[in-house]
Amino acid sequence: FQPHRLTPEVQNSFWVNLVGKGYPAPRPKFRWCTERLKIKPANKFISDIVQTNGEAILVLGTRKAESANRHATMNKHENSSRSLLSKNADSSLDRAWIYPPVAEWSNDDVWEYLMLYKNPWAHSNEELFTMYRGATQDNECPLVVDSSTPSCGDSRFGCYVCTLVDQDRSMMAMIQNDEDKQWMKPLLDIRNKWLDRDDRTRREHRRMNGSLMTYSYTKKEDGKDVIHQQLVHGPYKQDYRLILLEKILTAQVEIRNTGPDVVNDIELITIDELEEIRRIWVMEKHEIEDALPGIYEKAVGETYPVKNHDETQIFKPDDLSILKNICDEKGDDDGIQYKVIRELLHLEQQYRTMARRSGLYNAIGKALNHGAFSSVKEAEEFAIRRDQAIKKVKDEELKSVDESDIIKEVSNVT
Repeated sequence: FQPHRLTPEVQNSFWVNLVGKGYPAPRPKFRWCTERLKIKPANKFISDIVQTNGEAILVLGTRKAESANRHATMNKHENSSRSLLSKNADSSLDRAWIYPPVAEWSNDDVWEYLMLYKNPWAHSNEELFTMYRGATQDNECPLVVDSSTPSCGDSRFGCYVCTLVDQDRSMMAMIQNDEDKQWMKPLLDIRNKWLDRDDRTRREHRRMNGSLMTYSYTKKEDGKDVIHQQLVHGPYKQDYRLILLEKILTAQVEIRNTGPDVVNDIELITIDELEEIRRIWVMEKHEIEDALPGIYEKAVGETYPVKNHDETQIFKPDDLSILKNICDEKGDDDGIQYKVIRELLHLEQQYRTMARRSGLYNAIGKALNHGAFSSVKEAEEFAIRRDQAIKKVKDEELKSVDESDIIKEVSNVT
């Protein structure tokens, strides 16, 4: 066996998307992480193998007993190619077949096998059993005597930042049951304290592409269902992204200083990721304060190891602080006007050395559009009126079509 560690490209990493671009923590209706972190790296590796060898068989440890959804999916594709082999659900991997040798195994079948046979790569299966036992709330793995008795295999391990579930019960139990796992508490704190899905106030009022979008919801008022509209909020605000980065780096330092030797050089976030985050902040979001090195130095206690992106930057943090104070004095409570002026200043600086400044006017227009409203409330009121007007026009068009159809039917009858 030859192991290959599959990792996403830096621009697809979790922290680059969450802290850099500002994607909100994943949730069931916005599960942006799985495609970038798992599916793309795996599919690229499989495609490379198929390109080299012509075809491939994926031996997967998926089991029907894992969940009802997994059971239904496996039944749907079972033996779709030939006996024991299934077609890949992804049509781009049509030369890669799937063989699931333990598809019918129960959780207890898995543990019985692991306890009877040695691990081929020399790790202790007993330690694995202990780890899963520690991930159950009562720290026990009972002797299974019937189908109603729970098994250790019910413990699930995933990403420590996963917010697709309300609570990470496995990590909570491990910290509670094992003193050697206390170093994991800063990881749990990042998830529980800073990646809350109820994050509307921490996010911009515009979507990632700058658009204003509303959604409707029903609320009980005086016993009646009343329809309300409000903005769909977009990426995390700048100030919250700065906080997130500081908390990640602080957790990294704490784990290195207080954890066991095995984690004394742990990297929760890499320098490559930090540099991509920095590039996005400065070059794409026009946050020319270039705050990342200062956050790093504050949290880590060391000088940031990479030089400035743009040594020719005209406006320094003190200059931008003066601009921010002036905007605040003029009633820019939501910071909209400050961000527009800052973006315009950066655009002029970006284009100033170009012989042909193609695209400048479009970029300026986009920036001005971001500042079209003096407040979030004003933007929301406009978006609601716009959507109501569009709905009214569509309803009238639909009514007009219905009336013309009736006239045609009457004409046909006569």
